[in-house]
Amino acid sequence: MRPLFTIHAGEFLVGDHIERKFRRVNLWVPSRDTGTDLLVTDSKNGKAISLQVKFSRDYLATHKPSEFQKPLRACGWWTLNREKIAKSKADYWVFVLVGFDLRSTDFVIIKPSELLKRLNAIHKKGKTIQSYLWVTEKNRCWESRGLKLEEQRALVQGRYSNNDRDFSSYLNNWGPIQTLNGK
Repeated sequence: MRPLFTIHAGEFLVGDHIERKFRRVNLWVPSRDTGTDLLVTDSKNGKAISLQVKFSRDYLATHKPSEFQKPLRACGWWTLNREKIAKSKADYWVFVLVGFDLRSTDFVIIKPSELLKRLNAIHKKGKTIQSYLWVTEKNRCWESRGLKLEEQRALVQGRYSNNDRDFSSYLNNWGPIQTLNGK
């Protein structure tokens, strides 16, 4: 017998985090692919937030030089389609970054319209966007695709600034779920 559907690792990690941290919400998994991976409702199922989850393995240990190992917690890589972001029905996209060395898990939680606005400002052309999100040990998150080596060094040393590339305000920002959770 085949399962009707399966969830991928990122969806599992997001769902597990929500169930452990927010005890007064309900978590739902759609039975077919609608562009929403998870649905979170308040305890009375009156208000809902839909999530599109994107998962990446950690590229830090295998693709970054030793000078980047300590200041960075995780480095993820996604191939994103501009049109899918623009037409997304999900309220939020959640990028899951699992740090291999430190066994950390971080989440970037952002509205698709804001995601597209930021990515369009950084990556000007093309149907698809290659996006790298890096999480530092100082709880900062940056979109680093296309940065020169000196800019990457400045980023890990805490000297880099670029508002479009700074995703720190979305890092582990569970505010929308906390609102459903109450109290």
